[in-house]
Amino acid sequence: MKKLILGATGSIGSSLARKLVKDGSEVHLAGRDEPSLSSLASELNCTFTTCDVLEENFSEKIKNDLGDTALNGLAYCVGSIDLKPLKLTKKSDFMQSFNLNLISAVEIIRANYENLKINKGSIVLFSTVAVRKGFTNHSIVSSAKGAVEGLTLALAAEYAPNIRVNCIAPSLTKSKISEFLLKNEKIADGIAKMHPLKRIGEGSDSSSLAKFLLSNESTWITGQILGVDGGRSSIA
Repeated sequence: MKKLILGATGSIGSSLARKLVKDGSEVHLAGRDEPSLSSLASELNCTFTTCDVLEENFSEKIKNDLGDTALNGLAYCVGSIDLKPLKLTKKSDFMQSFNLNLISAVEIIRANYENLKINKGSIVLFSTVAVRKGFTNHSIVSSAKGAVEGLTLALAAEYAPNIRVNCIAPSLTKSKISEFLLKNEKIADGIAKMHPLKRIGEGSDSSSLAKFLLSNESTWITGQILGVDGGRSSIA
């Protein structure tokens, strides 16, 4: 059986892929950056699909590449950081964020539901600490990721007892999409100090929890929104 990772070339997705393969799991990678995806797949000796989750029928492309492969895990490690004051936002900003973070997650889950059901699979989605805390200029991403948390609870109820569904809510993590925030050392240091544990997150912080949630060691955990945020959501 395989585990499917979308957003596989990102900080969290690539870390998760490496951890799973190291532990003996087979994985199928999906992402839009073909050179990075091909390189990672070659490193891990695994299959992959190059696709953009905003494209029509991307889920069918992945499903066709998987073929009759048994699937017992799905991690949707796709995200965005869309920051601007509400007065500067457009409807299209919200629509694109919802399509990327929520609708495409729904599409890939729907496409692989039967496969995951048969194999008592686990689904891991990703939110953000900003949903719980409330940060300035986060109306776009917080709305979309808040919807992801709602989807997590709804599907956990709908799919029990056959499929477990959980969500990880990280704080800011070092990644390609966060480079614009962290490239300034003073800003990065200031953000780090906002966390009780005084550092920025790493991809491995969230991927360790994702690996656990995809494993048989977490078979009595579903419907949970789990923070990996250096304490920011609860004690900052």
